[in-house]
Amino acid sequence: MSQRESLLAAAKRCLAERGYARTSSRDIAAAAGANHAAINYHYGSKDALLVAALMETVEAWGDTVIPTGDTWKQTMESLPANRPMLVATLEALAQAEHIPEVRAHIAAAFERARPELAATLYGIDAEADERTARAVASIHMALIAGLSQQWLVDPERALTADEVKHGLRALLERLGDA
Repeated sequence: MSQRESLLAAAKRCLAERGYARTSSRDIAAAAGANHAAINYHYGSKDALLVAALMETVEAWGDTVIPTGDTWKQTMESLPANRPMLVATLEALAQAEHIPEVRAHIAAAFERARPELAATLYGIDAEADERTARAVASIHMALIAGLSQQWLVDPERALTADEVKHGLRALLERLGDA
């Protein structure tokens, strides 16, 4: 494993164990068995490395829930095992307000994910209908974010996949009247 890969793996472990806000450059370097300066050499900054680690973790999570036949069921059932990633994501989003580099990395990751999400989940070709693909994927991402935040705060009363689908159907019925 290269030093760059070792740093990325160490950053993922630190995110899971310590979260985004409490992970320092020293934590990552120690976990990777690397020199502190290696982070800046390979990634430019601790924040760039943490965001790279986080986005890779989020993408891996997405790969496990997207290809299934029942995405809502798989998503809701995957939350307990992915709690550290969800917390780290919230912490990174909070940092985005004050660290433009973090904001830019997360925004770019969202933009890259939209066409694939629209195509994989809804069969929408972003090249043929960019507006619809972007809108549908963005709304899906917002629903996942909101549902996961609700689950983080109160897992016992969070919606089940069936309740999510019931709510979406009810919203769609009423949307025609709006």
